[in-house]
Amino acid sequence: VQLQASGRGLVQAGGSLRLSCAASGTDVSVRSMGWYRQYPGKERELVATISSSGITNYAHSVKGRFTISRDNAKNTVYLQMNSLKPEDTAVYYCWGYALDWGQGTLVTVSS
Repeated sequence: VQLQASGRGLVQAGGSLRLSCAASGTDVSVRSMGWYRQYPGKERELVATISSSGITNYAHSVKGRFTISRDNAKNTVYLQMNSLKPEDTAVYYCWGYALDWGQGTLVTVSS
């Protein structure tokens, strides 16, 4: 099973970016999936999750700005990030229930 995150980039504050998490060896439609992020020297923190039934959950700091979604046909989970802030700068990780962490992808937001 592999989770491959992509979409790393450098954007200005107020800009948008979309992260993708392509899964192989597992069906994302039957699992809770999500995104976490990690600041240097800090533990990973939850950003957003989506359950197998489509129920979403967001960290307070991103609610209203980020949207998690899932394309079952592509076996991919997305994180649409709008109105980005410098404090959103972090390494973002794709998460799947009972799965190993995928490789992180760096998001940098300049002020």
